[in-house]
Amino acid sequence: MTDLKKLEAWFVTGSQSLYGEKTLRQVALDSQKIAQELSKSEQIPVKVVFKPVLTGPDAIYDLCMEANTAKNCVGLITWMHTFSPAKMWIAGLKALQKPFVHLHTQFNRDIPWSTIDMDFMNLNQSAHGCREFGYICTRMRKNRKVVVGHWQDKDVIEKLNVWARAACAWHDAQGAKIARFGDNMREVAVTEGDKVEAQMRLGYSVNGYGLGDVVAYVDRVTDKQIDKLLVEYDEQYKVEKDAKAGGPLYQSLRVAAKIEVGMRKFLEEGGFKAFTTNFENLYGLEQLPGLAVQRLMADGYGFGAEGDWKTAALVRAMKVMATGLPGGTSFMEDYTYHLEPKNNKVLGAHMLEVCPTVSKSKPSLEVHPLSIGGKADPARLVFNSASGQGLNASVIDMGNRLRLIVNDVDVVQPDAPLPKLPVARVMWVPMPDLKVGAACWILAGGAHHTGFSMAITNEYLEDFAEMAGMEYVLIDKDTCVSCFKDRLRWNEVYYQVAKGL
Repeated sequence: MTDLKKLEAWFVTGSQSLYGEKTLRQVALDSQKIAQELSKSEQIPVKVVFKPVLTGPDAIYDLCMEANTAKNCVGLITWMHTFSPAKMWIAGLKALQKPFVHLHTQFNRDIPWSTIDMDFMNLNQSAHGCREFGYICTRMRKNRKVVVGHWQDKDVIEKLNVWARAACAWHDAQGAKIARFGDNMREVAVTEGDKVEAQMRLGYSVNGYGLGDVVAYVDRVTDKQIDKLLVEYDEQYKVEKDAKAGGPLYQSLRVAAKIEVGMRKFLEEGGFKAFTTNFENLYGLEQLPGLAVQRLMADGYGFGAEGDWKTAALVRAMKVMATGLPGGTSFMEDYTYHLEPKNNKVLGAHMLEVCPTVSKSKPSLEVHPLSIGGKADPARLVFNSASGQGLNASVIDMGNRLRLIVNDVDVVQPDAPLPKLPVARVMWVPMPDLKVGAACWILAGGAHHTGFSMAITNEYLEDFAEMAGMEYVLIDKDTCVSCFKDRLRWNEVYYQVAKGL
């Protein structure tokens, strides 16, 4: 996974030459102070880099062009310390290809009641300088986040943290490669989509590879490599007795390790960040690569089953956002319901592929039959998830746009043990409840596959959608079906009309 502290957010301050050198020197000192303090904050995941105060259109344009090509720059934090005539910003904003957040703050927290004079007023003009900047951003239809409050406030720093993490995920997607092992599951609609449009819109490319390409890597795996990985399994998981050396399932575990080594090598050499598999296309593999997928996800790879490249890319983005945060992130699927009156909930799982980062305890490594795919019994990690707040998210192709759907959920424990269900699983209550949450999800066209996370909140995904120019719809504790239907209708009109703006 990327070390986010190697990435940068540029702190960009607007002013104008009208104020004179003395005032501009103070503007620069104040801006440097804010940038330095934000960069030192444990909450901010990236390095915040001060850039010289901008006072004219040429300097603004040059900085925006520099940001576009700077490999480590994920975006700009913009602040108007004084008034900064907004026509100066048009060329730069028009050229800017990186996301930006508008920090509406001022250097001082309080008004110095007994000493305030016109010199102070001229220097500290963020209250109306940022409105001028805001106007031109809105006039140019520029997507951005606006954060309001004093720059030392915890909530302001937290909102900048969320934006920066979303910007890192956006940065990570640009030029990213997704490997699709096999094709889409036959006759399935929601996992299909326009890969060309996705690359133009989101920056990542999706290309297909035959299973023979992966099998060639698997076939070159040595016994020494397998033995080394089995030691790692013993250290990290509770390996069932029958899968240990000398047991009847030991060879199945060795096959799983062999598949992991080969698949990992393929992804590393190809520079891939996410991948998909398909149980209908396993030619040349002895078993479904369940354990390999689980462990690759735990290391930061995005994943989607049955050829679902949109979810694979989304899971990768969510994992980048969640770097270093408590809680896990995984590929997920709404599998079956518990419809007991007043106790409705969802059992989430998949055939095998749920990331162990969401586990509440040390996973058990087991080998069991799988009644689909027609292959040998596969290895997998079995566990229950932790409890707490989480979310499910889905990207769907609406034909004329991509839609990101997010549902807040309350993650709970199963009501009873599940001794005959040998897969990783998560139980949750959709917000505001299952009936409303599921109805709205279905009305929005949400997929059965999702990105699930207990590490990030819906704000991260809203910021990401803003950067990507995706439609964003949220199902939360305040959602009602009729209002949600109205929002979908209004959005449909907007995205049709917006084409002509």
